[in-house]
Amino acid sequence: MFKAVELIATGRVELRTQGKTESGRVDFHDGLAKATEIFTEAQASHDSYLMLLAEYVYVAQELAGSRPEEKEARSSCEAAMQDFDDAFNCLKIVEQPAVYQGAEQSHLHRSKFRYKDMPKDAFHLAYMGHRTRVKNSLRKIGFDPDEQILLELRMGVFNTAQDVYLEKQQAALSAAAVPHL
Repeated sequence: MFKAVELIATGRVELRTQGKTESGRVDFHDGLAKATEIFTEAQASHDSYLMLLAEYVYVAQELAGSRPEEKEARSSCEAAMQDFDDAFNCLKIVEQPAVYQGAEQSHLHRSKFRYKDMPKDAFHLAYMGHRTRVKNSLRKIGFDPDEQILLELRMGVFNTAQDVYLEKQQAALSAAAVPHL
């Protein structure tokens, strides 16, 4: 993923640099292809950790390659990284049914605090917030079709990750509800 994001960023710069437009186009599309391949594999794995890690690394690399003048975009990436750090913690906790039962009790049971009847915890909130960020980037006119495909794929990975995590929540809470003899 590191190389994919690097190629995308380098390609964007070269597309604006006289004499490097063609190599920029090649780098940009090679990066998009590599990222698409990685996200496709992560989604096919149905491994919520792997899907979260792929997006985390992608955003971290975007942030690392950003310019100080890109304050709003940098702030958005930093917020995503913090949200994903919390989501990684949820992945650890949901694997421990007795511990996760506490999370279930600590979240309000009104619908706005639930995700398909499960606690809308940091994992869900991270993906919901990030989905909005990615969706907002699709609002530009003249968007490169290959980049649009990648962004739409990433949002599909978000859905899959949340569905897989939802199953983990359900398993943890049903296991916690079963008394141990």
